[in-house]
Amino acid sequence: MGTNTGKRPEGRLRERAVGPACAVLAFCVVAAGLLAGPSAGWRAALPMTVAVLGVLAVASLRTRRRIIPVTAAVVAASSALGTLFGAPPVLERPTGVATLVEIAGLLLLVCLVARYAETRQAFVLCTVLGVLASTALLRLQIPPTAMQVATQSAFFALGAVAAAAAGGGLRALETRRIRAVHEARRSQRLQLAGDLHDFVAHDVSGIVVLAQAAQVIWADRPEKVLPLLQQIEASGVQALGSLDRTVHMLRSPDGTVPAGRGTADASQPSAYGLADIVDVVDRFRKTGGRAEVRLDIERSPERIGRVPREVAGTAHRVVVEALTNVRRHAGTTPWVTVSVELGPELPEPVLTVSVTNGPPSAGEAGGRRIGDRGRSGATGLEGLAERARALGGTLDFGVHEKHGWRVTAILPLS
Repeated sequence: MGTNTGKRPEGRLRERAVGPACAVLAFCVVAAGLLAGPSAGWRAALPMTVAVLGVLAVASLRTRRRIIPVTAAVVAASSALGTLFGAPPVLERPTGVATLVEIAGLLLLVCLVARYAETRQAFVLCTVLGVLASTALLRLQIPPTAMQVATQSAFFALGAVAAAAAGGGLRALETRRIRAVHEARRSQRLQLAGDLHDFVAHDVSGIVVLAQAAQVIWADRPEKVLPLLQQIEASGVQALGSLDRTVHMLRSPDGTVPAGRGTADASQPSAYGLADIVDVVDRFRKTGGRAEVRLDIERSPERIGRVPREVAGTAHRVVVEALTNVRRHAGTTPWVTVSVELGPELPEPVLTVSVTNGPPSAGEAGGRRIGDRGRSGATGLEGLAERARALGGTLDFGVHEKHGWRVTAILPLS
């Protein structure tokens, strides 16, 4: 399939060594079969040799799906012919040893087929090979009654059942491992999409607003265009910084700094926290139109240090998403209030984050603004609500004072 499932280099090296090792063993098996033929009898030595060669072929060429059913069919035909037309054992010939080796080969092949073949093929082939393995001992001695024949075959069929169960168990483990890898990759993609939505979209929306403002005023007030261009440049730099920080957070195992880096990279971006909320609000003031923005935040380093990194990062994302939505959907709001408070200690310490904006002016239809140009509302708050619930908290958002809007997150610190 060509899909990388995250195997380590030493694992790939072992896989590459399987083929040459099986080739050497196959040569030894052929030589042993030729030597055993005259003493054990060719009718016993040939099925034994074919069974062991089949095991080696499937073990070395298991990635070629067509090889498995063909090899299993050849081994089954050889074993069936050996059972039907095998000569009765002779005391001076080691026929029984060759038969036991063949049975062991059949059981190993059952395990490999259950592990690597397609589901339907595995069921059919394992059944056929299991029956042949359980009846191969009839070559050595046939019990006097049909009941004893059935009992003996059923008893030895338990070995085939165990081999199939072992192969199926290994198959299930591999399936779960591949599924876990795919889920991890999907989680990383969703995390990247969420980070881009929460962080970069905030800066890009500011760039769009400033660019539209420059288009409106450049003819009448060209002297105002240069400051707007400077703000656009600053917002673009900030967006690039957000991208860089997001990439580093995704590369690192703990979401803080890049993995495997030392103190020389101490200046690399770390996860966002409460201290970054001040910068977010300041940048919103510059691009938020004529709204009066108020920030109430706990600034004591001792109290901020009590906030876990995951909670602080979520609080930052709530503020970014809420202000981005204000810019997109309520650009003419007269006021915005951002509050970040450490709640009371009882019943448990919490961090309360609230972003409230007043109703937009009557001239803004539907609470939208020019920067949206028909774009649908953001869905980031729903994702943040899931993140808050994962931390044991809550996130509520809705209409405030008829036409305003409020977003409130309550996040436990313990």
